[in-house]
Parts: sequence; structure tokens; C-alpha cells
Amino acid sequence: MIGDLINKNIALKVVLITGAGGSIGSEISRQVARKASKVILLDTNEYALYSIKNEIENLLPETELHAVLGSVTNKKKITEICKTFAVDTVYHAAAYKHVPLVEENPFEAVFNNIIGTQACVQAAIDAEVETFVLISTDKAVRPTNIMGATKRFAEMILQSYSEDNNLNLSLIHI
Repeated sequence: MIGDLINKNIALKVVLITGAGGSIGSEISRQVARKASKVILLDTNEYALYSIKNEIENLLPETELHAVLGSVTNKKKITEICKTFAVDTVYHAAAYKHVPLVEENPFEAVFNNIIGTQACVQAAIDAEVETFVLISTDKAVRPTNIMGATKRFAEMILQSYSEDNNLNLSLIHI
């Protein structure tokens, strides 16, 4: 079952990973780089992006890898990335996840987690990407804080698009 999913969405595909330098995104990047034909790493954190790119290049020198500095809230840039690289699959892991920081900075959490998800899903649709996978959190199931609520809202955005387009939408709780 998992092998089928990997072959369908990753193997020999062009994969974009948002939040590629983060704790979850970097692990997804490591795993995807083993099977994808091309990997595009996206993050706003220059050092984190540099680090994961160098790590993957050292481990898997044959992987075609591109690092892009940018924000998931920039729909135009995400659309351009998807079109330029002919992205097949998006793993959207970019999110503010550290509860104490998010509680102190709720506007930024809303902007990044909600508006960023909306921008990425719409960009994927506009660029005719095949598959979009939202990496969420178990805290979104019954949110008790700002972070959980923003992630739940992001899930609802994904659900709202699920019936109206040709994009294969998936949700993974971590």
C-alpha cells in the first residue's frame, strides 16, 4: 500500500516540498529525494534551506535538487515554481507549529498557516499539479490553541477544494 503511494506520487515525479528546512519538511525532503526525479525545496529560512540542500546533495549526489527561497503566502511565486519545474506533487509542510510562539504571534500564524495553505492549493490548481498533500497535526482534530485552530482551518481549505477540481488532495496528520 505505502509502496503504491510512493510510486504514484513520488517515484520519477517532480516534487515540491514547502517548509523543506523545517523539522517535518526536512525529513520529507530526505525521503522524497531517494525516489523523485527532481526535488524543489522551498523555505523562507535561508540557513535551514541551505542545510537540507547540502545534506541531500552529500547523501544523494545524483538527485536533481533545486532550493528556492520564498514564502508560501506568495501565490504568484508558488505558481511560477510549479509551472517552471512542471511539478507533479506538492508536499505542503510549511507551517508555524511551535505552540508557545504561535500563541504569542497569532497574526503571523494565521497568515502563514491559513493564507499560505490557500495560496499553495490555488497555485497548484492554477499550475495543474497532479497531487497536493497537506501535512497537518493531530492538534487540528480538536483544536485548543491558535496553532491547532489555524491547522484545522488549513484542512478545511483543502476540503473545500476537494470537489471542484482535478487536483488529488490528501491530508496527513503528524
